[in-house]
Formats: sequence, structure tokens, C-alpha cells
Amino acid sequence: MGHKDRDDMSGEVMERNDENWMKKERRKGGERRRAGGGRPPFVERRKRKRRKDSSAMVPENKKNLWREKKVAFIGCGNMGSALISGILGSGLISKDMVLVTDIRPKRLEYIKEKEGVSTTENNREAVEKSDIIVLAIKPQVMEKILSEIKDVVTEDKVIISIAAGITTGFIEKALEKEVAVVRVMPNTPALVRTSASGLSSGRYAGEEEEAITEQMMDRVGIVVKVPEEMLDAVTALSGSGPAYIFYVIESLIEAGMEMGLSEDDARKLVEQTVLGAVRMVMGTGESPKVLRAKVTSPGGTTEAALKYLEEKGFQKILLAAVKEAAVRSKELNTG
Repeated sequence: MGHKDRDDMSGEVMERNDENWMKKERRKGGERRRAGGGRPPFVERRKRKRRKDSSAMVPENKKNLWREKKVAFIGCGNMGSALISGILGSGLISKDMVLVTDIRPKRLEYIKEKEGVSTTENNREAVEKSDIIVLAIKPQVMEKILSEIKDVVTEDKVIISIAAGITTGFIEKALEKEVAVVRVMPNTPALVRTSASGLSSGRYAGEEEEAITEQMMDRVGIVVKVPEEMLDAVTALSGSGPAYIFYVIESLIEAGMEMGLSEDDARKLVEQTVLGAVRMVMGTGESPKVLRAKVTSPGGTTEAALKYLEEKGFQKILLAAVKEAAVRSKELNTG
């Protein structure tokens, strides 16, 4: 029997099913569906077809691009460990698909016990066995590691680097092949899955490699795509940013203590104040400037404090400090 004959037969069967349903519904007193009545076969077929079509139309960056891929983490310090916890805890990948290396045996014991992943001290072995390579290492050892693994890196692998100051061009040149390299600048709140990261792609990385990297970073916070030359600004703003906020928190706690509050009470008040302010910025959609104005009553305590900060050039000092961080980031760039 040919395809056409089968199609004709299946069409006849569907028509008979539809007719039988219509007859039953007429006997019930109406052709339209009523409470307790079943859906007609053609409605169910349309629903099944929509479900099938919609699954094929899922955007590339929404699919789990890590499925059936193996990943090697070269280095598992604080940031590497945070990323491992993020991708495992969110179900992006299973622990049997993760292989971790580090020069510290005790660190490998820790991550193996905590996450249940496989570990090795052999970087080349880890790279050979994996599809995605995450370089979670210090910038000063990057050249040595790349020299060690370059012979086993193939052009079908994806290299993700979170090493500060190491350009995609430097990695591509060191590996001596046209391999996809994506560079990420995360920050330490990745440890509590609230990181803010910048992402840039090398010359051989396409949309899929970007999406693979985004899916990892989404598990520990948010990520924005920027041209690589803007990563110095990202480093200065969000990479170093937590330290600025910690400094403000530290200073506010100190102020509370100088005015007679206990350290514990001052810390509780400051922590909740900062948390509340951030939630208002993120939740109301209003600019920080508008929110600041709303809490600043004429002749009140807030106005007195803000006037003093303005007189001392607080905003100018902060702007200058962030720009200094960006200059230093450029100076540290390799490649």
C-alpha cells in the first residue's frame, strides 16, 4: 500500500470519527459541546498538532543546549564551585556529565563530596572527555593551562573563560585553532545565585555558543551581552561593584555604632535597609533618582544627610573610583 492510499484511508477514518461524534452530540441535544460532553476528535487533533509544532518552534536560547553534553571545569575555586552548584541545582545538567579539575586535591575532595561530581588532576583528560570547557582559573596561570591542553582542544568544543583580563583573542591565539571562545565577567554574588555578569564572544563563537554560556550564567544570576571592549566597564561596574556596596554597608554600620547602637542591631537595620532599597529599585520600575526624591522631605533628616554628601562631592568621588577600576582593568588585559 502506498503513502497516498494510507493517507486516504486515515482521512476516511478521521471523517467517520468526526461524524460519529456529531451524531452522539445531536442525540444529547446539541452539536456544541456542553458541560460533561467530550471534545470532538478534530479538536483533539488540532491540539496535538499545536503541541507538536510549538515544541519545534522553541527559540534556541530557550532549549536546554547542555543536554547530553559533557562539561569540564578547569579550576573549582569559589566562582567555579558556584557555577557547578548553579547548573546542577537548576537541573541544567546531571552530575554524571560534569568533570572537575584543580591543582588542590583537598578542593577536589570537597567538590566531589558536596556535588557528587567526578574529579581528576589531569586537565588534558578532562578536556578530551568534554564538549564544554569552563576555564575557572586565575589569569596568571591561563597561558600555562592553555599550552597544556591545546593539543586536545578540537574545533567542535566550546571554551568559556571567567578569568579576568584574558581576552578571547589571547585564548584563540594560544590554542592555535578556530575554536569557539566566550568570555564572561561574573561577580561574587554568584555564590548566592544573584550574580551580574557581562558576556562577550570571540571571533569563532556563534549564537549557539553564546546561548550555552548564557544558560550557565542565568543559573547564578543575570547576564548581559556586550562588545568585548566594554568588559572593562563591566568589570569596573559590576565585577568590582559588590565591594563598593560592602564599603557603604560597612560605613553605615560604623555610623550606627558611633551613635550608640550595638553592632548586631546596626547590622540588622543596615542590611534590611539596603535590601529594601534594592527591591524598590527593581520592583517599582522607578529610577533611583525619583525614589531618592520621594524619601527626601524638605528640611528633613534625609535632606540634611544628602546635602552633606553633595558638598563633599560623594557622587563625583564614586564616579571617579569606578573609572579608575576600568583603567586598571585595561592595564591588566592580556591579549
